[in-house]
Formats: sequence, C-alpha cells, structure tokens
Amino acid sequence: MELILWRHAEAEDTYPDASRELTNKGLDQAQRMANWLQTKLPEHTQVIVSPTRRTQQTATALTEHFITDGTVGPGANVQAVLNAAGWPSASGVVVIVGHQPTIGEVVHHLIPVVPAGLRVRRGSVWWIRCQEKDTGIESVLHTVMYPDML
Repeated sequence: MELILWRHAEAEDTYPDASRELTNKGLDQAQRMANWLQTKLPEHTQVIVSPTRRTQQTATALTEHFITDGTVGPGANVQAVLNAAGWPSASGVVVIVGHQPTIGEVVHHLIPVVPAGLRVRRGSVWWIRCQEKDTGIESVLHTVMYPDML
C-alpha cells in the first residue's frame, strides 16, 4: 500500500472555517501539485477528501472522482485518517486531502524519526509506502514534495 497525505493549498483567512476557499496562489499550488501527481499515480488511485471547501478545491485540481469523508476533516485524529485510508492493508495508492496538524501527526506516527509537531506546509505532499519485512510492516517515506519545488 502507498499513502499520499496532501495538505490543502493556501486558503483565505475567513469564516466560517468549512467554507474557506483557496486563494489564487492556492489554486496555483493545487494545480501544480496535481499536475505532478498525475504523472506518478496509477489509474485506480483512491482519493479521500475532507468535506471543507478548500480541500475539495485542492482535490478537484487532481480529479473530480473522489470520496468526501468527514472523518478526515478538521480535528481528525491519526487513527481516523489511517482507518479511512485502510492502512496498512488496502491495496494500491490512497490519497488523503486533509488538514494540519492531523497530517503532520499521521506522518510522525508512521515515520517516528520525523519530529512530533511537524508543520506540513500548505499544498505539500508526503508519500509513504507500506512494506512488509520479516519483522512486520514498515512505513517508508518515499517522497516529500512542495508546490514551490515544481
């Protein structure tokens, strides 16, 4: 299994929180990251998205075929995100489009050498692979990509 954690791109600083939209910069960040992902993802990648407007807009840059799941929304916990993704037993690639600090917490949980309290930058992707070893399952950090790297 491969898990891609994608933090929503830059959003307006308005209220209510759930209806915040991406800024022009955020729309550009989402599109650049989506263009990069499209060259890397297999055809049947599952995309699971928080119900907030900014995450929906971020995901739409990649595909219109995604699942909206409130369990990965603002305030989600690590286990809720892992359950939504089917980690570690799902097959193929799953993309979760969500929020900080949850994404940083999931990264730290799966890759403990990453410091607790990791602040994942807006629009960035953390790609983690699940590999079976003789001693059990191991999470391996495959790629970290920021929109400004593209």
